[in-house]
Amino acid sequence: MATLQDICYSAAINLLSAIAFLFAFAMLRLQPVNDRVYFPKWYLKGIRGSPTHHGGFMKKFVNLDPRTYIRFLNWMPAALQMPEPELIEHAGLDSVVYIRIYLMGLKIFVPITLLAWAVLVPVNMTGGTLDKIKDLTYSDIDKLSISNIAENSVRFWAHAIMSYVFTFWSFYVIYHEYKAVANMRLQFLAAESRRADHFTVLVRNVPADPDESVTDHVEHFFRVNHPEHYLLHQVVYNANKLADVVEAKKAMRNWLTYYQNKYDRNPSTRPTTKTGLWGIIGTTVDAIEYYESEIENLIKEEELEREKVLSDANAVMPAAFVSFKSRWAAAVCAQTQQSSNPTMWLTERAPEPRDVYWSNLAIPYVEHTIRKFLMAVALFFLTFFFVIPIAFVQSLATIEGIEKVFPFLKHLIEVDSVKSIVQGFLPGIALKIFLIVLPTILMLMAKIEGFHSLSSLDRRAASKYHLFLLVNVFLGSIITGTALEQLKTFMKQSASEIPQTIGVSIPMRATFFITYIMVDGWSGIAAEVLRLVPLIIFHLKNTFLVKTEQDREQAMDPGSISFPISEPRIQLYFMLGFVYAAVTPLLLPFILVFFAFAYVIFRHQIINVYDQKYESGAGYWPDVHRRLIIGQMIAQMLLMGLLNTKGAEELSPFLIPLPILTMWFHKLCKGRFESAFVKFPLQEAMVRDTLERATDPNLNLRTYLHDAYIHPVFKHDPSDKTETMIYYDEEDNPLVATKRSSKFVSDVSSGSGS
Repeated sequence: MATLQDICYSAAINLLSAIAFLFAFAMLRLQPVNDRVYFPKWYLKGIRGSPTHHGGFMKKFVNLDPRTYIRFLNWMPAALQMPEPELIEHAGLDSVVYIRIYLMGLKIFVPITLLAWAVLVPVNMTGGTLDKIKDLTYSDIDKLSISNIAENSVRFWAHAIMSYVFTFWSFYVIYHEYKAVANMRLQFLAAESRRADHFTVLVRNVPADPDESVTDHVEHFFRVNHPEHYLLHQVVYNANKLADVVEAKKAMRNWLTYYQNKYDRNPSTRPTTKTGLWGIIGTTVDAIEYYESEIENLIKEEELEREKVLSDANAVMPAAFVSFKSRWAAAVCAQTQQSSNPTMWLTERAPEPRDVYWSNLAIPYVEHTIRKFLMAVALFFLTFFFVIPIAFVQSLATIEGIEKVFPFLKHLIEVDSVKSIVQGFLPGIALKIFLIVLPTILMLMAKIEGFHSLSSLDRRAASKYHLFLLVNVFLGSIITGTALEQLKTFMKQSASEIPQTIGVSIPMRATFFITYIMVDGWSGIAAEVLRLVPLIIFHLKNTFLVKTEQDREQAMDPGSISFPISEPRIQLYFMLGFVYAAVTPLLLPFILVFFAFAYVIFRHQIINVYDQKYESGAGYWPDVHRRLIIGQMIAQMLLMGLLNTKGAEELSPFLIPLPILTMWFHKLCKGRFESAFVKFPLQEAMVRDTLERATDPNLNLRTYLHDAYIHPVFKHDPSDKTETMIYYDEEDNPLVATKRSSKFVSDVSSGSGS
């Protein structure tokens, strides 16, 4: 059991680690040779020049100005200076709203921490129960928790009353934040410049028609049902194989560039490679000639595959991007049912072109449903059986576990300083390392499910990761024993007894979560700003692959906010704060340090580094709100279970309204604000359209939209025949000719597809 001394050792280690990371970053960012790694956002915007182009030879690599080293920490206040409206214009609404989550954490937990330490800590400290129990092992930390209060004590009323205070304060902050973000989203959409997705909807599950191709059927349907507003459409091709060939060709060109640069540096020796796996086995050949030959073969294969896709009717999927003459028409189409059959002609707002995940657009509707079911089953097994290896790793990250597996280390780890480090640092770092590979697995599962935009993939993976952290990291770490023993215990208990079983273990696991917060939330966040891996990769590419200025820009990897990983991690800290606020308030200051530190770090990153892959206009906020509500309800249920184990059953009727009020609050916010995130107001769309017609009457919208949603493998290619992929009639033609001889046009408008 970790003591207060162990926590101090862990805090010292993590603080020193964080300071070391920050100091290294402060030094590295000042060096001209690293400028593209730490300020790539400004290079992408074209408003920053490389300092390596100026000065003498040494000045190109090392900053020789001593004054800059004196001010090496000025990046922190600089990260807080940019106003929010300017920050939205600079980095986008997604990034700004993301860092507001950290700010919301400070708004919620600063008052809660002050109240908890002013009211609950004195109540717990003066309980005196632990000192009266003989043969009980406990630490100084337990004296600050609810464990130090005697059973059936009136002191528990302080915890019950403060839980109401904490809940209502959280409601106040969350409501106003939801309102602010909803208004920011509407203002952002209203003020945003013209984008292709404003005029376009994604149509899925186009019914098969024996008389018409998919593209003719789509055009006929929308010409009939949206005669005044339909503009053009782009059918979706199954170009996944072609995309694989293009990627393979790109990889071969990178290797060719590498060996050409190698030969240019040493013309006396021709570089060689092997034809087998990764160039390490097989026949030795001339590298430049080999890759030139491979590229020529891939070019031929690409041309054949491109012709096959464009000529094969089976390569056309029952989906299309349909564009309209106005934002208003696109909004109406996206938000209405197009057919009497609700499973046909499914419409939704199209993701912006860079947000489209093209590989999944080729998945048929029925297959999409089956994939979601299979991945739900896979997630269940992954979530609940992953407890076993986590429990094993956690058992090894203790004094007893290490002595059992490695008995020869017993004398070493029994030394006080070593023991403190093991108990205060090792459990958190062991869990952190064990979870590294998990986000990749969950993102792969989301892709298999078939979501068709990068933003929806991120949101889906985040939901899976949140569930995993809830079950395995939170509940799995709280409950003692192995995973199978926990499962066996739960099977024998009634549902009403499970919160009590978990609740009694909560105070005992506070020290573990404190160490985890310091490892993950302090040192981990400090490592984020250092960007050690991108720094190494950039210099490797710059040394071996870069040949031109364009190559150097391609070697620069700005990265982006990893929403599927970062947001669920934030939610874990919110949940820990809600749970331990009334149980062990000692944990709250550690959470405050995390939120404050992360807010400064990520604000700096989105200003200078990150380049977001897409812009969803903070469409993920309803998910953030829902997970906050889940965290609050879990905290309330576990507090009731804990008080029942302490002989305070009479408080249960007093606490039962809390989860009911929380559900009501969730419904209130959902009904009041969520529509702003799933629908586009027709009034706003009409205002934008009217204003655009007045300010730009000569706008040729057809030209603007005609290639917006062409698959990337067809763009910028000599063999690209745009007219074979875009299908539309002249605007003055009210109907499109049909090949049907025995069907009425009304059949088309009904969506029967017959």
